[in-house]
Amino acid sequence: MPPASDRHLSLAQVLACGAAIVTLSMGIRHGFGLWLQPITQAQNWSRETFAFAMAVQNLAWGFFGIFAGMLADRFGAFRVLVLGAAVYALGLAGMALAPTPALFTLSTGILIGAAQAGTTYAVIYGVIGRQVDAARRSWAMGVAAAAGSFGQFLMVPVEGFLINGFGWQTALLVLALAVLLAVPLALGLREPGFAGRRAGHREQTIAQALAEAFRYPSFQLLMAGYFVCGFQVVFIGVHMPSYLRDKGLSPQVASYALALIGLFNVFGSYITGTLGQRLARRKILAFIYLARSVAIALFLWAPLSPTSVYLFSAVIGLLWLSTVPPTNATVAQIFGVAHLSMLGGFVFFSHQIGSFMGVWLGGLLYDRTGSYDIVWYIAIALGVFAALVNLPVREAPIVRHMPQPA
Repeated sequence: MPPASDRHLSLAQVLACGAAIVTLSMGIRHGFGLWLQPITQAQNWSRETFAFAMAVQNLAWGFFGIFAGMLADRFGAFRVLVLGAAVYALGLAGMALAPTPALFTLSTGILIGAAQAGTTYAVIYGVIGRQVDAARRSWAMGVAAAAGSFGQFLMVPVEGFLINGFGWQTALLVLALAVLLAVPLALGLREPGFAGRRAGHREQTIAQALAEAFRYPSFQLLMAGYFVCGFQVVFIGVHMPSYLRDKGLSPQVASYALALIGLFNVFGSYITGTLGQRLARRKILAFIYLARSVAIALFLWAPLSPTSVYLFSAVIGLLWLSTVPPTNATVAQIFGVAHLSMLGGFVFFSHQIGSFMGVWLGGLLYDRTGSYDIVWYIAIALGVFAALVNLPVREAPIVRHMPQPA
């Protein structure tokens, strides 16, 4: 029998359990925009109050994602996933019961953000990187990203139904129980070689891996592009429901729009993951960012109607999380998989800084100007910028000059 460090989980097991966890975690998160108006109206808070808590959530997700990645790389994903699910449930309960903006920000922002760090892509992609052969890695990451999109398609209508049927507080408490399903699913991701205190020998320490990555220009360019990704998708995901209501469209249009984004992103994420095995990923990323800018510009230019909303949602859905597989697969190809969760966590932290700016500026500028127009225009300009910075990325594995023995 081969040693534990040489054995691998089956591909089907990794994808089934990993995809189910991402479906649950991301699916719940994608529906948070549906709570903006019910909570602010019930608590008599401004939209900026809600938006700030969501902005902190995205920043906390990115910050804690670095450390969740370090722990998952060293001790395996199982423990991180279990802890993340427990904190997620606590955060959702706090979101339902918080009586003040400060406690709302603590639960909705910090707790849920930290929980998402331990239950989403950085940790799951680390397992995929370690357990799936490089020839199928980008495809497998596309499957996991598609699962997160399916979670949006599946969970957003469910969350809308729970809010309408039971009220916004009870809906959050139901979700707090549902997210604990991630614990038994995490059992399927207990990796061989992590049974003891840590994994086996590594050719680099954490400090060496970080120094190498941050000196490498392509890593910096990937981080810059991911900043834009976060700005665009979180602004749209959180503020578009309220934008559509402000324009006189029914709440059902917003729910269907978010569900369509999730549905079409199932295809977009899978397609880019598959294409990433055949085409230059830097060109795939540049196309995605440029196409987003074009889609947003056409959406703002066209007369607003349910039909135009649904068309925009379908197009932006194809481009939604489709940046995730090529970005993470490129990091794995350049630097290897030994520190993939941690390095992916740093790239994702940049994404979450962009998310913070997108969701917070959306609320701030709406409260100051009564309109989301300025933030839409910023999103267009940033998409063009991201397309340009991804083109020079070098995808070849980095060459390490190991010291020669005496």
